[in-house]
Amino acid sequence: MKKDIHPDYHPVVFRDSSTGDAFLTRSTITSERTVEWEDGNTYPLVIVDVSSSSHPFWTGTQRLVDTAGRVEKFRRRYGDRSRPKSGDS
Repeated sequence: MKKDIHPDYHPVVFRDSSTGDAFLTRSTITSERTVEWEDGNTYPLVIVDVSSSSHPFWTGTQRLVDTAGRVEKFRRRYGDRSRPKSGDS
């Protein structure tokens, strides 16, 4: 392996924003947020939208997601391309 090309792994706490569950693992990600963990040490905190505690595959339940807002945002940005424009055949 080449030296000094791989990122540094360090302890990081990931917290699921929907369930509040958190877990400590090693990662290369950094964060300005910190949290005091159960062992009394302070670690960087990363908030995630989905983890194994909220993902439908692991929980067996479905979550409603605001897809209507996403569709409208897409249409505002890119327009409705499903209909041909005038002059197009």
